[in-house]
Amino acid sequence: MKYHYIKIAGLIIAAISSSVASAQTNASAWSGPYAQIGIGYESYIPVAANGTTTIPSVTTLPTFSTANHSNGPAGSIAAGYNFSLNESYLLGIGASLYPGHSKTASTSATNTFGTVYGTYNVSNVFSFYISPSYAIDQEKLVYAKVGYTGATTNSSASGNAAGNFSEQKIQTNGTVYGIGYKQIISGSIYGFAEANYAINKAKPVTITTTDGLIINSTANASGYDVLFGIGYRF
Repeated sequence: MKYHYIKIAGLIIAAISSSVASAQTNASAWSGPYAQIGIGYESYIPVAANGTTTIPSVTTLPTFSTANHSNGPAGSIAAGYNFSLNESYLLGIGASLYPGHSKTASTSATNTFGTVYGTYNVSNVFSFYISPSYAIDQEKLVYAKVGYTGATTNSSASGNAAGNFSEQKIQTNGTVYGIGYKQIISGSIYGFAEANYAINKAKPVTITTTDGLIINSTANASGYDVLFGIGYRF
């Protein structure tokens, strides 16, 4: 009986060893952790909105708010982990951060009494995502991304007869989509090209000017970036 149990245990150990060896054999060279940095071009595209301007104890006026696109250089750092499904297909998780802020662009809010002109930029852009990918071979990888993104919009207005306001910070969030390609340069170092598109959820915004006017509007925007960079697969 003791020999019978030893034999069963031996068979189980052999089966586990075989499974581990098979998994290692079928694992993609792109599986495991990675880190990368990229630079490129980005554009934030605000959506014009109808709102109101309230003069306390007097009246409320319809107001039209708009903002120019913020176009300029972009930089990002990212890290993640790719889980190998087989030799060719992987599923990854990752996070990215865009340090600094976007190029500053102009804004305006217009009602029958006049226009309040201001500026804005976007900072602290980050995302968390899942990334299905396909390994063309051990040196080439194509991938897609979908996930959650957030950012801070910083706006202010000065030099207006119709009212000014100090810097306002508005937290926004939404969904990000992306596609990309990675190519080994040498050893574990790779180059990559990536494009991302984000859609923020519309968010109500209330700003009180130095003259006591209360402007109600909506923060709503989309944006995209194109990045080129280098990374390391561990």
